[in-house]
Amino acid sequence: MVKLNKIYTRTGDDGTTGLGTGERRLKSDLRVDAYGTVDEANACIGMARLNTATTHPLIDAMLSRIQNDLFDLGADLAVPDDGKPLDYEPLRITAVQTDRVEKDIDLLNKDLEPLKSFVLNGGTPAAAALHLARTVARRAERIMVALAQNPREHVNREAIKYINRVSDFLFVAARAVNDNGNADVLWVPGKNR
Repeated sequence: MVKLNKIYTRTGDDGTTGLGTGERRLKSDLRVDAYGTVDEANACIGMARLNTATTHPLIDAMLSRIQNDLFDLGADLAVPDDGKPLDYEPLRITAVQTDRVEKDIDLLNKDLEPLKSFVLNGGTPAAAALHLARTVARRAERIMVALAQNPREHVNREAIKYINRVSDFLFVAARAVNDNGNADVLWVPGKNR
């Protein structure tokens, strides 16, 4: 369990941070960037929830579960599997978590108007915030994929699937809070030529 008594330690003043394994890495390290961007996506979801808490309780409950899972994802990324035994069982994203997000997507998607164009980020305040969270989740995914390309690094494949599904969910949820797609702002190619 996490116990935080002191917020500042001064150990990061040299530009490094500690992974869950105790290893020190530069704060610009791709792994640190990955879990930092997951945290950023989580913060964006928190902002979106200011607009969903009372108006869309089902979606808000789904977002709450995702926020908790994103902390699991951060823990997964912060403890790389280097093949060495640990004194504890590291937290890893599992297929159960990914499957749950897929079920949530399917539940929301069944009532959406079919798309006839790409959706511009906007509509209601909740939708705009969810679209922002989606773009940050996509950035986290890109960073995780880049990290996984390094042969000296290991990234849980289920973690990559999970963040991919979360960004899909955020897109569908944005459409759902936009009056099930009726209030979507659609892209009109070449409209302003």
